Amino acid sequence: MKHLRQVTAIIEREGDGYVALCPEVDVASQSDTIESARNNLQEAVELFFETAGPAEIERRGHSELFVTRLEVEVG
Repeated sequence: MKHLRQVTAIIEREGDGYVALCPEVDVASQSDTIESARNNLQEAVELFFETAGPAEIERRGHSELFVTRLEVEVG
């Protein structure tokens, strides 16, 4: 039975395109636009969960992930 699972998507500009990363399962994708990179990542993560066995999901999975911003002194 399928169910929904929320994961994190981090998208950043790289050159002329965008790279999207799901750090919970170490899956990445890319594209020319933010929306397309997000959609490609969603498809890649869904395919990962469809094809990976429980041991691989456990090995690559990160159950606790904290995303925050830091303010640092430079220069």
